[in-house]
Amino acid sequence: MQSSPPVAGASLPFRLWTPEERQASLQAALQHWRDGEDVWVYGYGSLIWRPDFDFEERRLATLRGHHRALCLWSRVNRGTPECPGLVFGLDRGGSCRGVVYRLAGNQVPTYFPALWDREMSTGAYLPRWINCSTEAGPVRALVFIMNRDNPAYIRALPEAELLAIVRRAAGRYGPCTDYVVQTAQALRAAGIHDARLDAIARRLEQDSHALPEGA
Repeated sequence: MQSSPPVAGASLPFRLWTPEERQASLQAALQHWRDGEDVWVYGYGSLIWRPDFDFEERRLATLRGHHRALCLWSRVNRGTPECPGLVFGLDRGGSCRGVVYRLAGNQVPTYFPALWDREMSTGAYLPRWINCSTEAGPVRALVFIMNRDNPAYIRALPEAELLAIVRRAAGRYGPCTDYVVQTAQALRAAGIHDARLDAIARRLEQDSHALPEGA
């Protein structure tokens, strides 16, 4: 009997961060924050359509030096260790159009631990404070950029391979296909044009169950 081909990404090392590691990362990110001071958070993927926090203000924003890419293996939220999916990260180079949210300073201790649980479950991102351009002027926002040294990082894949991975994967938050399509829809609704993501989402929407031959 012919054996099935290995699933891409399944052999890579995988470890969830401990609560202590997440707390240490959170404290490091907020070391210069003054109690009660409002903060900005930059969203480029699911934070656009599911921020999970209340905010005082929302603006379209451009981040320079990084671009949105499906460059992170997901083994929990949109995949499993045995069949990983792909989620967005901010990879090096180019620019990215997204949104920034202004959170009231008195809400930071409430919302940031949950934000860290969501974004820093494996330590695959690097929390950084980076200037983002908006029509109302620049803001310094918390940005989760891709850590290229993390084993879950993956460089650009051929489109056929990327689509096959997305189509077959699902995790605790649902199918990977839904995640990619919802992100594309949210960007369109916000007036953000991402030609690469639009092309991928259109192919996923056309036939979400199609797999390449032999996949």
